[in-house]
Amino acid sequence: MPSSSIFDVPILIGAALILLSLFASKLGGRLGVPALLLFVVIGMLAGSEGLGGIPFENYELTQLVGIITLVLILYSGGLETRWKDTRPVLAKGLVLSTLGVFITAGVLGAAAHHLLHLPWLTSLLLGAVVSSTDASAVFSVLRERALGLKGQIKPLLEFESGTNDPMAVFLVIGLTSLIMQPSLPWYSIIPLFLQQMLIGGAVGYVAGQVAVHVLNNINLKFDGLYSVLSISLMALMYGSAAVVGGSGFLAVYIGAVVLGNSDFIHKRSLRLFHDGLTYLFEIGMFLLLGLLVFPKQLLSVAGPAMLLSLILMFIARPLAIYLSLALSPMKKRHKSMIAWVGLRGAVPIILATFPLLAGVPGAQIIFNVAFFIVLTSILIQGTSLPFVARLLRVDTDLVTPQVSPLSYASLDSEKTDLVDIRVPRHSIVEGKRIVDLGFPEDALIVLIHRDGEYVIPKGATTVEAGDGIQILGSKADVDEVRRRIAQSLPKNPPPLEELS
Repeated sequence: MPSSSIFDVPILIGAALILLSLFASKLGGRLGVPALLLFVVIGMLAGSEGLGGIPFENYELTQLVGIITLVLILYSGGLETRWKDTRPVLAKGLVLSTLGVFITAGVLGAAAHHLLHLPWLTSLLLGAVVSSTDASAVFSVLRERALGLKGQIKPLLEFESGTNDPMAVFLVIGLTSLIMQPSLPWYSIIPLFLQQMLIGGAVGYVAGQVAVHVLNNINLKFDGLYSVLSISLMALMYGSAAVVGGSGFLAVYIGAVVLGNSDFIHKRSLRLFHDGLTYLFEIGMFLLLGLLVFPKQLLSVAGPAMLLSLILMFIARPLAIYLSLALSPMKKRHKSMIAWVGLRGAVPIILATFPLLAGVPGAQIIFNVAFFIVLTSILIQGTSLPFVARLLRVDTDLVTPQVSPLSYASLDSEKTDLVDIRVPRHSIVEGKRIVDLGFPEDALIVLIHRDGEYVIPKGATTVEAGDGIQILGSKADVDEVRRRIAQSLPKNPPPLEELS
């Protein structure tokens, strides 16, 4: 009988922990506890000071898994970002993701200097580590609670969460360099910031356009290979920007936004694939973080860490929001909700591994405090989101995309796909029979979603406003159908609205 591999037991334990985490996420939803918190707790219970007694102190592996997880989060978030919703909040989002992060890091750094008696640069490094919000943490909690947010709150939070991570990464790397190389002047990191953001943004935009072209023209023989292609394109976005001195994280997010707002083959299935892959890595990341932390070390910093967490929630984050949005006409209660939805997730703990691996004095304190802040943020802010939203009167029903019972996998060499298109009010096709629509002959209407039900289309079926029509056809035919549906009767034509 062959001997077992040294990897067999870790694989078994990993699979068991992931399954346990999935079951715990269902329980957390019923109890009102964020699933992310349960993932960390499971990891801590399995760790060296928990019931499992699993020894784990590999910061290099944690950082590698963390970077991959962050790239996946940004890519998946970018694919889901709708430009027509983001465009009105672009200026506000850019200010929040730069000035807002800087203010948060500065305020918390000053507090850390007085509470932990760390050197100024080390204190500011701690502030930078926990300065960015976590999009996945925010919206996983909102999904668990079926909570929607009014006005521009949701798109602004999405854009801020997607673009403030590169700023936080830059601050952490820059401050780490200043600490490890005291001879460097502080202003030496300013050109680095401009270089990172400009190159990262440019590479991301170009890479996104290239990705659209590649996906639509490569014509792979097996549909499963498109998932592999998408991962490769994502990695190229990150790697190409990083190699030439830009922010790989920003490049991934912008490239994914360009890709997500374009038409490409297997768009629906690739979105679902990346959602599942991202969730898997998030679970794995939080389990690793739970394994990595030592509860006894957390207790040693619990007092000042709790104070810093409260300062972050009630002073640093609100101050950053109100100063960054000082010129915005946005309602105060909307600003207050944005200030409260500043959840910290895996990103601060991932960033805390950078000074640890660089050998920064006091890095272990930074890691433990960051971990404590993440736990309290998820516990306090995560569990109170529905209550605060109702208190500020910004809550609304969560609108979830309609999931079609049909999917399509291309089996031939033609570039055909199944696309959902919503019929807006006053469209010229409204009230017409399918036989009279004048669509291209090769564009097939396969299903209509209307008022929560599915209608099998026939020639005499009348199209109504609000219908979700599934069209099967080539890109050219689908574009013609979309153009025709978007045409309006005289007066103000409403914009075409596509299903996600």
